[in-house]
Amino acid sequence: MTPSDQVPAIDAPTEAGVLDTLVAVGQFEPVAQAAVPESAWNYAAGGSGDERTLARNHEAWGELRLAPHTLVDVCSLDTSTEIFGLTLPYPVLVAPTASHRLYHPDGERATIRGAAAAEAVYVQSSLGSTALAEVAEAAAGADEPWLFQLYIQRDRGFTRDLVAEAVASGARALVLTVDTPCLGARDRDKRNQFGRIDGTSFPILASMPIPADDLPAHRRVYNPLLAPDITWDDLSWLVGLSPVPVITKGHLRADDAARAVDAGVAGIIVSNHGARNLDTVPATVEALPGVVDLVAGRVPVLVDGGIRRGTDIVKALSLGAAAVLVGRPVIWGLAVAGAPGVTHVLEILRTELEMAMALLGATSLADLTPDLIWPEPR
Repeated sequence: MTPSDQVPAIDAPTEAGVLDTLVAVGQFEPVAQAAVPESAWNYAAGGSGDERTLARNHEAWGELRLAPHTLVDVCSLDTSTEIFGLTLPYPVLVAPTASHRLYHPDGERATIRGAAAAEAVYVQSSLGSTALAEVAEAAAGADEPWLFQLYIQRDRGFTRDLVAEAVASGARALVLTVDTPCLGARDRDKRNQFGRIDGTSFPILASMPIPADDLPAHRRVYNPLLAPDITWDDLSWLVGLSPVPVITKGHLRADDAARAVDAGVAGIIVSNHGARNLDTVPATVEALPGVVDLVAGRVPVLVDGGIRRGTDIVKALSLGAAAVLVGRPVIWGLAVAGAPGVTHVLEILRTELEMAMALLGATSLADLTPDLIWPEPR
């Protein structure tokens, strides 16, 4: 545990007053763990296999060094950007994560309010614990723009109807997850029989026919909520079907990302699914430069995975990302203090981003260029 992760003892970890004691995103993690049941915590915190990529996602950001300019007037900082027709005050989105009601009674509604207060765009997961009508109501009440994360289902007709429902509910874009024909070897969830004994439900997918699966956990490969037969033809079908932009999430290979752009997507998210699918794949920051290079500015490239500091964000942007997405830290904030906890996490990241830019001599996002990454020794 680093000094910034050390947290004073707290008697009531779910009260908003605790936020005054938490000054770094990493400090939220142990407090959140104490606030939720073990099975729910392991679902949020765990990775796949030996969790090597889970650790690497975070470590790899820290290994990059920054090369700051000096004697630059940084009295005025502009962190705003435009992406997918949206104006972002700063380039951080709330990543799609499942089942927020496992971590707070208000679930996704609280996350939406927290994101809106922090001026961060929210991405709703297909596996959320709140129906789309409630998501739309909460977003409209908070004046919060939101995107919808989609898994193409075995029943393409159901998928078509779900797209129509999401767009009619106000989703400004679709985020298609492309890296999950099945789940990874999530040992923590298997031990906990997660999803079978904890009452987990997915109201967005409630009307979808679920095939029977009586296999024991150690022999189960496929998941009834995920289609293993998705191909490039399905991506083209979705791009042609959707009246809003389609963004693909889950690319590590640059050639796949470039092919998705050729298929008409509006953006790419470099992601390894929070290290929850295939273990020993690269950290996302290791994959990012190659994707940026081959996509060559045709569409925005975003990245998620292991981002915990403002310095991580400036590194991502300096390597060519247009924005980042943050998942687990938002869940930590939600578990600790509901909507105010979500806001607090995002505001810490925003503040640290501004600090890092000032210390780098970068007054706008356009100033975050590859030369700000300290060169590797030759």
